[in-house]
Amino acid sequence: MVPELSETSTLNFEKSINDKASTKESYKTGYEWKIVWRNVMIFAYIHLAALFGLYVLFFRAKYQTAIWFIVVAIPGGLGITAGAHRLWAHRSYKAKWPLRFILMIFQTIAFQDDIYQWVRDHRVHHKFTDTDADPYNVRRGFFFSHVGWLLVHKHPDVTAKGATVDCSDLKQDPIVIFQKKWYRYLMPLCCFIIPTLVPCWAWNESLLYSWHCVVCRYCLNLNSTWLVNSAAHMWGMKPYDKSISSANNAGVAFAALGEGWHNYHHVFPWDYKAAELGNYRLNFTTAFIDFCAYLGLAYDLKTVPADIIRKRAARSGETYEQ
Repeated sequence: MVPELSETSTLNFEKSINDKASTKESYKTGYEWKIVWRNVMIFAYIHLAALFGLYVLFFRAKYQTAIWFIVVAIPGGLGITAGAHRLWAHRSYKAKWPLRFILMIFQTIAFQDDIYQWVRDHRVHHKFTDTDADPYNVRRGFFFSHVGWLLVHKHPDVTAKGATVDCSDLKQDPIVIFQKKWYRYLMPLCCFIIPTLVPCWAWNESLLYSWHCVVCRYCLNLNSTWLVNSAAHMWGMKPYDKSISSANNAGVAFAALGEGWHNYHHVFPWDYKAAELGNYRLNFTTAFIDFCAYLGLAYDLKTVPADIIRKRAARSGETYEQ
């Protein structure tokens, strides 16, 4: 059973999320970037090693390693999309503890900071989109919103205004707190060590080849998520609100397991589908959540009534006359 929000509650919630007057400010162009050179070197290595990993994957590695690559990559992606994003950041559905634990492991495989930090930054992004308080502010350009924000010190507004974002629900989730406490040990095991050693032990893959395939998988997971922050805020259709930067981008939806319907998501961030489509077209994450609901592991899946979606599109979408 998928509960629908009433029109009144939906519009009130929408107003609280998208109140531009209270949360946004003009973009300050005078901010000086302070480069974190350690991060520059780390991400440079990751991308160079990933290029070699692609070569290994297609021309040198055993076929079992290629299968293992997919077996690890998809859960890693779901840990971000179904876990950190739709479950913990937006609370668009509820999950029983076995599913929350599985999604925590999946999110650890992805290694994009622990759940608490990922969710905090993402909530700040939604509350202060396209301002200096937005951690991945697209107004600073594609490179910054894609990866550059990780290569420089945060703008002071990100820290100051980020402190105003409520994350008390995360502090009450024992699985989130468990991961946060043990992250420095869980992350290397889940993201790098175990995925590298399994091919070596199970089918005698070269350690060098296995390692570079793992780094390649990690790099692709990273860039898939980053595309939502960059490309999906620059290119695509805006059928629900043409005044915001986020756009529906099918290419990003494919790469990020359904997260590319971004204009819809920023207008209706509490919808568990993160998309208006009723089917699973380019939205593997929705199919996964629905399957978990079928198993009884996910419940209270929030969605938006079709008439409210149509009214919003007619009121502010770019394909409609105002």
